[in-house]
Amino acid sequence: MFLEHRACRLHITGVTAHPTREWTTQQARPLAADLRHRMESLRFLLRDRDGKYDRAFNAVFHADDLHMIKSAPQAPG
Repeated sequence: MFLEHRACRLHITGVTAHPTREWTTQQARPLAADLRHRMESLRFLLRDRDGKYDRAFNAVFHADDLHMIKSAPQAPG
């Protein structure tokens, strides 16, 4: 699930009981493609520190100059 704060839009990608690094990256790609025409108005992606969000996941959004911000350590998820 991704939330566009300013636009108040919720993007539901996929659902699984056992997400993996590969799965989270796979979910990010179509979202980035869908947002491509509006990506210049987006500046930040706030995410938690879970190991499922690795370099491949970050790269999907870094390609569009989104800055990755990690939540505080041990912040409630």
